[in-house]
Amino acid sequence: MNRRNFLGMGAAALAGLALVPSMSSCDGQAKPAAKAADGKPNSNFGGVHMGTITYSWRDMPGGLENLIKYCKEANVSNLELMGNDLETCLGAPESPMMGLIMGAMARLTPEERDGAMRRLDGIMGILNDDEKKQMNDYNEGYANFKKNLDWNKVEEVRKRFESEGIDIHIVKTQPGADSSDEDCEYAFKLAKAMGAKGVTSEMSLAAAKRCAPFAEKYDMFYCMHNHFQYATPEFAAGPDEVLAVSPNVMLNFDFAHYFGSTGKNPCDFIEKYHDRIFSMHTKDKTGPNAQTPNENQVWGQGQTPLEDVLKLVQSKYPQIYCDAELEYQVAPWSNSVKEVGTCMKFARRVLELG
Repeated sequence: MNRRNFLGMGAAALAGLALVPSMSSCDGQAKPAAKAADGKPNSNFGGVHMGTITYSWRDMPGGLENLIKYCKEANVSNLELMGNDLETCLGAPESPMMGLIMGAMARLTPEERDGAMRRLDGIMGILNDDEKKQMNDYNEGYANFKKNLDWNKVEEVRKRFESEGIDIHIVKTQPGADSSDEDCEYAFKLAKAMGAKGVTSEMSLAAAKRCAPFAEKYDMFYCMHNHFQYATPEFAAGPDEVLAVSPNVMLNFDFAHYFGSTGKNPCDFIEKYHDRIFSMHTKDKTGPNAQTPNENQVWGQGQTPLEDVLKLVQSKYPQIYCDAELEYQVAPWSNSVKEVGTCMKFARRVLELG
């Protein structure tokens, strides 16, 4: 969850209160599953680039050394790095947004809360005057941080990840339809400086048209992420109109969201759009017709054809990054780092051990 861009906040998190330019190729050879002798992580299993999005560790302390520590403990060598996590590494002020919103939501009845989650202005409107002042003060501080960003520090952070064998293929800076030229430039420049190949944001035609020119300018991908869009009339037929905007517009395909909201087999979607899928969020869910529909599950315990997807990528499309997004409830005796490690073991079993 990007605490600096509320448009990137998924309702599911709040509910907890109740070509194409050339892509990196893979030689198809299975790399060692265990960590290297030097202790660096290795989550390339059977030729598939497994990894995680740092959103998976949203409940854990942030910062550069912590993120590296989590990667080592969970054996993750490929990252989709949340923009706010990167900015924390760079010394940005911490946003109070999440705490303020969650506190304000707690004051509402379930009916009021449900309505607020459906509209951004409705959610922001529930803040009291003191909470709004805190947000305004933060916004001023954050704007000053971006204006005076030390780009040498960005290079230092990139090299630190690289020295630990951690590849950052996406920075989720989330420029969108309403982003200014300055914000779009910042988003792509920052991701490029980190060695990433793309940025991600929520899928919409307006966002694609707004941000594609910047993706082209920086020779990067603008990767469209989906939640429930494919269950809506606008995208029920697929993302063709969005992809037609530019060859630099790609997909960050969340196949479990796709399955959970539509009930359709994501393997069919992957077969059709494989050359426009840069990366995928990888998880397990129930389907739309389950007793508890569209609900996140421990890997292997849901209805999403998770193993079929992984094997399809391995056999035909190993250039697609597969990033675990931890959204199921973590047991009290575990934590999100351990659970991401369990997801990596699941993937290794499917891709290397059969």
